[in-house]
Amino acid sequence: MTPPSTPLPPGATTGAPAGAGDDPVTASLARRSPLAPRAGRRGRPVRPGRGRGGSSSRRRQGWLYAAPTALFVLVLFLVPLGLVLRMSVSDWSLFAGSRGINVPDNFTAAVGDRLFGPAVQFTVTYTVVTTVILIALALGLALLVQEATRWNSVVRTAVLVPSALGLASASLLFYALYSPQSGPLGPLLQRLGLADGPVSFLGTPSAALWSTVALVVWRFAGFYMLLLLVGLQGISGDVYEAASIDGAGRFRSFWHITLPLLTPSLALCTILCVTGSLLAFDQFYILTKGGPDNTTVTVVQLVYSTAFAGANDLGRAAALSILVLGALVVVNALQFKALRRKDV
Repeated sequence: MTPPSTPLPPGATTGAPAGAGDDPVTASLARRSPLAPRAGRRGRPVRPGRGRGGSSSRRRQGWLYAAPTALFVLVLFLVPLGLVLRMSVSDWSLFAGSRGINVPDNFTAAVGDRLFGPAVQFTVTYTVVTTVILIALALGLALLVQEATRWNSVVRTAVLVPSALGLASASLLFYALYSPQSGPLGPLLQRLGLADGPVSFLGTPSAALWSTVALVVWRFAGFYMLLLLVGLQGISGDVYEAASIDGAGRFRSFWHITLPLLTPSLALCTILCVTGSLLAFDQFYILTKGGPDNTTVTVVQLVYSTAFAGANDLGRAAALSILVLGALVVVNALQFKALRRKDV
């Protein structure tokens, strides 16, 4: 038996789907209403801000965000690079200015300079020595302070503090320490019986080189330690646990797990160290000024002396700068290629 139907109150609906019993004219007007969602090409409603106007607005916002960086690169890199390129092919004196094109005279004169060969040789030697010592010491320090303990935190801070000091300030500090008249290192070595007389830290070519390397290692060891420490902390402990279960010792775990997984961090440190060493200027200018007898002249020092302290020839100095830039590009490209091959 069917129950009696209950009458509905005024204005109530029966719960049927919208438009099932509506008037066709009403439904057509509802579809044409400006408040109704618009349909896309495939019948889907178009969301506000997702059309062509929204896309162009986001594109303009992206260009607006990138504009300060692009302006910075244009003003401080591309424009000076173009000026250096022009100088390198011109007879350009420091006081007289440009006197016309003289390509390739600047390049032949730069390569034919009597200090060019020794400067390149010394720069390469300094780069190799500094890179090997810095990377090895930074890796050892990172492995030493990898565990988060109280004493390791003290060691991290102590090693990282010199990185906050500018290179020029650190060079002046070591210049005072190396001074044979007032420096404390010479008398300290004599009291310890390690030296018989006054010590000349900057008086010979080898002493000047190693004294400068000691300064650079003291200044940058904490910075590279921090980079490698970040890489070490990114290695999961499960990998070492699985290796220990398989019977791998510390040396095998370090050689087959730590070093391969630390390759990106080592690559970054190597590229930064090589680039910075090839462009060394401040430490040698303050400590040795190229001496003794021009044996510690770097390539960048040669550029400076050619432009401002010697012949005042901006054209030849610009040609040297282009050669240095080309060498940096080649060295970094070779490094990237070698490291990419290792990753593969």
